[in-house]
Amino acid sequence: MNFLLTLLIGIIAGVIDVLPMIKMKVDKYSCISAFVYYVIVPFVIFGINWFGNLWWLRGGIVAILMAIPVIILVSKEDKKSPIAMIIMSIVLGSIIGVVGHFLNLMLP
Repeated sequence: MNFLLTLLIGIIAGVIDVLPMIKMKVDKYSCISAFVYYVIVPFVIFGINWFGNLWWLRGGIVAILMAIPVIILVSKEDKKSPIAMIIMSIVLGSIIGVVGHFLNLMLP
């Protein structure tokens, strides 16, 4: 059940991130990459036991750390997208972390 719930959280986060990208007509490979990133990131966030009582930091920090390589790659071609990617990683990662905490999906 935890696997399916974690997967569902990732799919929802992926859809939230990709919908504006589709509206802006971003190429399909970038959309697929962002979607897959958000399907995978909840598993990492919920599986890492960092920060102890500061559980609310875990999601945003893990998401931004995982996004850094892609942000660096994208910044070569596009100077505006990395800012949006940083913001979305922190916001969606934090939301994933909070949801995981309250659904008791995170490691203690």
